[in-house]
Amino acid sequence: MRILITGTTGYIAKRLALQLIEQKHELICCVRDLNRIPDELKQSPRCSFIKVDFLEPEVAKIPNDIDAAYYLIHSMATSSQNFESLEERCAANFKQLVSKTACKQVIYLSGIVNAETLSKHLNSRLLVEDTLKSDSYALTTFRAGIIVGSGSASFEIIRDIVEKLPFMITPKWLNTKTQPLAIRDVLTFLSGGLGKTELYNKAFDIFGPEILTYKEMLLQFAEVRDLKRYIVTLPVLTPKLSSYWLYFVTSTSFQLAAALVDSMKVEVIGKPSSINQIIGVEPMDYKSAVDLAFQKTEQNAVISSWKDAVSSGRFKDQLSKHIELPKFGCFRDTRQRTVKDEKFTLYKIWSIGGRNGWYSFNGLWRLRGYMDKIFGGVGLRRGRRHDTNLEAGDPLDFWRVLLADKEEKRLLLFAEMKLPGEAWLEFKIVGDQLYQTAVFRPKGLWGRLYWYLVLPFHAFVFSGMINALANKS
Repeated sequence: MRILITGTTGYIAKRLALQLIEQKHELICCVRDLNRIPDELKQSPRCSFIKVDFLEPEVAKIPNDIDAAYYLIHSMATSSQNFESLEERCAANFKQLVSKTACKQVIYLSGIVNAETLSKHLNSRLLVEDTLKSDSYALTTFRAGIIVGSGSASFEIIRDIVEKLPFMITPKWLNTKTQPLAIRDVLTFLSGGLGKTELYNKAFDIFGPEILTYKEMLLQFAEVRDLKRYIVTLPVLTPKLSSYWLYFVTSTSFQLAAALVDSMKVEVIGKPSSINQIIGVEPMDYKSAVDLAFQKTEQNAVISSWKDAVSSGRFKDQLSKHIELPKFGCFRDTRQRTVKDEKFTLYKIWSIGGRNGWYSFNGLWRLRGYMDKIFGGVGLRRGRRHDTNLEAGDPLDFWRVLLADKEEKRLLLFAEMKLPGEAWLEFKIVGDQLYQTAVFRPKGLWGRLYWYLVLPFHAFVFSGMINALANKS
């Protein structure tokens, strides 16, 4: 089949695309930025790419001869206050474009919405579902709760909490019930529903075999990791305090923390149906899903992460707009060293950050991360998706990868930390010379003061970093 897939660089869509390729389908992948295409998809002859922003669809050109489409766009991590109207507009524009094609089926991944009172984000998911309904194609909706898998927001947040806190005083929403579902099973439902006419114009709850509270999920996660954890829940933590608690303990942004707390107050229990038999899937239990996620993590086989989404940082536009270092109105710190072993230096550059650290004064980098979290930034906890591989769009601690071109021998990062301005960090090898350039474009007087305050630290932090990259010890 010829399939249109949206949200190509997102957590679900990237994994689903690879599965559909294995099933011999032809994919037309929608991306907002043609400079940010995952390498695994770019290399496939079964994938083509079109530039589409469904908030501004006027210039979009979707092929007419598509058989089906996946709507996998979600903005839970956005900082926008009117995300509901943005999601509705996005879905309406998608419907308008797809309705003009030969598409027979649209498959949409939503959230379970059976509670009497829904969170803002679950209400938004339901609104999008209603918006997507059309007389031109059949809509199939799969409604899932908590998704558990390597790189998923729920998995990474629970991992942060369990592995860092032996004793926890937690908000009362940890007693809320839910039905977690493994990412592998989510993908089976999504791919298995393709072309099945008995699923046309219907919605199905998809969920794991267990009803667990969030507290039970934390404790079972700890059991899988052979950790002893103690949890006390208190009724006194307000939603705002709960959001700050989640934000400071985990790698999530404050916007996502607030959205999660709002959603976690709502019981997410699915309604039984025949969907498991129709698709031919028997969802795995929660502990098995956690164990499988860690197998992928330990093998460095995490295909995608919730942090890959640009909305998980401070970007508001396309990465490609920032791909060249600015020249005017900026401060620069440029350092140069002779490269003794190019292969070694490239390996070190492509391995920078995350668990590998920054090769020089890592304590100061961590301190900068803590300061960023205090002021509402992303901090260092996002780490990196893979220990030795980088792609455009990847998160890298409090940076975002703009360009990662080994042939060009150039890595370019853009800062997503809280700053009174904009910052870039570039590593580039030309001949036998390594150039390390930090660029800061200040915003107002505070931006200039900030640069001069941190300038003394550059002398040893940046010097130590480039020395470690250039010299093989």
